[in-house]
Amino acid sequence: MIRLGVPSKGRLMEQTFDWFAARGVRLSRSGSDREYAGQVEGADGVSLVLLSAGEIPRELVAGRIELGVTGTDLVREKLPGWASDLETVAEMGFGHADLILAVPECWRDCDNLDDFTTIARDFRAVHGFRLRIATKYHRLVRAWLAQHEVADYQLVDSQGATEGTVANHTAEAIADITSSGATLRANNLKILNEDPILKSQATLFANRQAMGKDMQRFLTQLGLT
Repeated sequence: MIRLGVPSKGRLMEQTFDWFAARGVRLSRSGSDREYAGQVEGADGVSLVLLSAGEIPRELVAGRIELGVTGTDLVREKLPGWASDLETVAEMGFGHADLILAVPECWRDCDNLDDFTTIARDFRAVHGFRLRIATKYHRLVRAWLAQHEVADYQLVDSQGATEGTVANHTAEAIADITSSGATLRANNLKILNEDPILKSQATLFANRQAMGKDMQRFLTQLGLT
């Protein structure tokens, strides 16, 4: 049995259902929106598991599901050695979002990472502590900043509305996922003029140890092999 993990609610679930339906496999939720059971029609030996998108990377690596749909950002943040455990089966063409670094709009002289590096250095000299960046993506942000030789900062954890941390004076900048940038602009933040830390989208991943004949048969049915 191939257990397919799909986000349990919202637009991401609906688009995932549409993606599979376009390939002849109908996924549906059993019962009400409060229930997490599902059904699969059009494919033998496949069961549907509804999970939060953030749980799917962990369940894939643990082998409790064999296939899963989640964001690239979640896999790369939560699983440091993800490529040895998971195979990228297909980028699905929806759920696009960029992980970016944003600063207050009023920082007129901060347009790129070089400017940010200078401000961070001066901030520490003036205030006696490192400039704070609020984020949920510690691993990805730290690696990106190290790659660009930015050192004078500290990451502070944000599991809520990251865009509000600057206005609340709990951070000076943020690193977060955005699709349109509208929420950033509403909170008087601007994105640095740099390539994103990561470009993310909904992606179908497989546990590498599950890539046997049954999996290959199902992927062939989906037109992916």
